[in-house]
Amino acid sequence: MSNAIRSIGDITRVNAHERPDKTALSCEDRSWTYTELETESNQVANAMQAAGVGSQDRVAFLDKNSPEYFTFLFGAGKVNAVTVAVNWRLAPPEMEYILNNAEARVLLIGHEFVGHLDKMDLSSVTKIVVIGSSDAHPTYEEWIDGQATDDPAVESGWEDTCYQLYTSGTTGLPKGVELTNKNFFEMLPAASAEWYFDEDSVNLVAMPLFHIAGSGWGVVGLYNGGSNVLLRDIDPAAVIDLIPEYGITNALLVPAVLQFMLMMPNMAGTDFSTMRAIVYGASPITAEVLVGSMDAMGCKFVQAYGLTETTGGVTILRADDHDPGGPRADLLRSAGQPWGDVELRIVNPETLQDVSDGEVGEIWCKTIQNMKGYWANDEANAEAFPEGLDEDGRGWFRTGDAGYMREGYLFIHDRVKDMIVSGGENVYPAEIENALMAHPEIADVAVIGVPHEKWGETVKAIITPAADADPTEAALIAYCRENLAHYKCPTSVERMAEIPRNPSGKILKTELRKPYWEGHERMIN
Repeated sequence: MSNAIRSIGDITRVNAHERPDKTALSCEDRSWTYTELETESNQVANAMQAAGVGSQDRVAFLDKNSPEYFTFLFGAGKVNAVTVAVNWRLAPPEMEYILNNAEARVLLIGHEFVGHLDKMDLSSVTKIVVIGSSDAHPTYEEWIDGQATDDPAVESGWEDTCYQLYTSGTTGLPKGVELTNKNFFEMLPAASAEWYFDEDSVNLVAMPLFHIAGSGWGVVGLYNGGSNVLLRDIDPAAVIDLIPEYGITNALLVPAVLQFMLMMPNMAGTDFSTMRAIVYGASPITAEVLVGSMDAMGCKFVQAYGLTETTGGVTILRADDHDPGGPRADLLRSAGQPWGDVELRIVNPETLQDVSDGEVGEIWCKTIQNMKGYWANDEANAEAFPEGLDEDGRGWFRTGDAGYMREGYLFIHDRVKDMIVSGGENVYPAEIENALMAHPEIADVAVIGVPHEKWGETVKAIITPAADADPTEAALIAYCRENLAHYKCPTSVERMAEIPRNPSGKILKTELRKPYWEGHERMIN
């Protein structure tokens, strides 16, 4: 791909010039050529300017996977605005916090989520646009109708933020991760080769667009001048059918989706011959699911480990390192090797000293892919980059994950921050604990991850009831569902007379988890 692409807005500019009539994006019964994507995103850009959006202002998207996300993203890029994709699975109070924290000026929202607006007090949004039908607000089509089709071409700098994705915080409040043009476009040439992309790629975008694994993955396909096929909802049977229908060559899927695909009756008879590579990651994978998927699909499998804060993958377990049943089969338990400019350290989280090869510690990384920082959060930035940043904006980032290095390969062991990964979604216990402590019948609470056959982990709440209170499991789960996204809510509640804590008052979560993880090699599933 041409090195002319140095910003989000350049993706359609360059490709509309080099391959104007090629299909860029397909979703259900709709499709766009690169010229059409360029023209429509120009209209979006002009509509944003008419709404008062200026350089580095935030604009937000809240919907399931819809093609309008991409015209919105590229349109924002052309006025150097920052796109904030909001997790549609969140509860309205959580959405409200993110939109207000980001100071979003424009909100593009799917019609099925318009009802949430009545439950939100949005302080900065001056324009609401609806994908689909709406009586109260202009529709997307009405909003761009009549707008000029020329490119506003506002300069977008190498260090300017282009994406702001929110990650749940250990303090219970989400943090806005600022990703720059530099983060993406320094990394994408090498990533494209490692993930088997080129201009002939037909790329399946199946993961949610509020994840780097969804929206970032979509950018990879279009950066290369390939064709993206967008799936509105993750549906394992539909994923299988789409591969021969469109001649899919590349896909990123989390282990839970691969596991469900193996259970689908259409898996056995499907022709996967167009597939070049599956990239998988976001949560640990079992040997059974990995080997079963490799056997069923017959293409290359590549593992990526990374975070939103690192613009996705910072290590890679290449296809050649996938050797089930062979002499190097133990590498399947690793997360691979650092790639590109990525440097890794394993650090004792208490002493902040590096540990020896094979010894478990916190994973720190230094790379051009590391985020600019957390939006408007100096305290979190100081914690994330304890040694600061150099003149190039590079520094050692604390991932919060625990692991060890062996002969140049990274092995993930546990989570320093007690994070739970359920079906590829990150769940932070502090958020759930904060919600439950507001319940009048709870005196104390600890939230842990426990093994789950399908999702890897699921959320368990351990409570100490308030005096003379007797809350039921069902009532507490229902209470959580009113205040939190469903995937964060406990699936079980247990009682304990006293929750164990250390002398400084910190909950002894390792002790709480132990009985549930007996027989497991690692405290992640």
